[in-house]
Amino acid sequence: MLGLIALLLLALNTLFWVPILLALAIVKLVLPFRALRLHLDPVLLRIAEAWIAGNRGWMRLTQETVWDVEGIDDLDRGGWYLVNCNHQSWVDIFVLQHLLTGRIPLLKFFLKRQLLWVPVMGLAWWALEFPFMRRHSEQMLDRHPELRGRDQEATRKACEKFALIPTSVMNFSEGTRFTPAKQQRQQSPYRHLLRPKAGGIALTLNVMGDKFRAILDVTIVYPDGAPSFWEFLCGRMRCVRVRVQGLPVPRHLANGDYANDPAVRAAFQQWLQQIWREKDAQIDALLAGGTNDRR
Repeated sequence: MLGLIALLLLALNTLFWVPILLALAIVKLVLPFRALRLHLDPVLLRIAEAWIAGNRGWMRLTQETVWDVEGIDDLDRGGWYLVNCNHQSWVDIFVLQHLLTGRIPLLKFFLKRQLLWVPVMGLAWWALEFPFMRRHSEQMLDRHPELRGRDQEATRKACEKFALIPTSVMNFSEGTRFTPAKQQRQQSPYRHLLRPKAGGIALTLNVMGDKFRAILDVTIVYPDGAPSFWEFLCGRMRCVRVRVQGLPVPRHLANGDYANDPAVRAAFQQWLQQIWREKDAQIDALLAGGTNDRR
């Protein structure tokens, strides 16, 4: 019953805000003037933040989660951030929005193109100009290298729009949700993580590196196991531990040519792998530790 109540509240919150969002997005589409964009974009972001505030409301009504959180007190909603996080569940997105909205600019995700067709939310993501990417396997890219260039160009265009007003660009470096089966298939050297992919973060830094105030390295741990979306709605996320660490932007890498310079590519991958080794050790410690209840 609790899951149905939470689902109903989520649906009502979404159906209230999305039509308003779409109406303003259509105005921006029909009248594509830079001056209008600069006025409408902040309004669209405020609407998205109001939707997230509504989600916070029904989460407080239906959840008894212990929030053990550190590292979010000195953030600036007026600056640009690149947010990098491990990925275990769709619930990660609700956790990130719950904790970071209002502290930094609205999180913008790179989404699989298939998600454009998700009822209601696909239109909302389109209205907010979340970039939709065509994800291709390495085998497909090896056979058709021109496809790699298309995704790079789509990323570049999205980042150019993000540079107009303060934005938080969200990146899940693993590229997919963690499962033991994927970990084994990848032969991942990490206990709790999949192998990170450096291409997306490298291109984002190359286009927007001079804008970012910092890289926010976020680690999410569910001590009782990562909940499914339905388990989350049913109030079974008893505890979540989150650590946020600000990292300096590696300017020497951001200005390099990741796509064409093997030395830059190797250095970028080493930099990200070091972050991942530290994150893996941090997850070990968080699974073993106590809580710092922030609710």
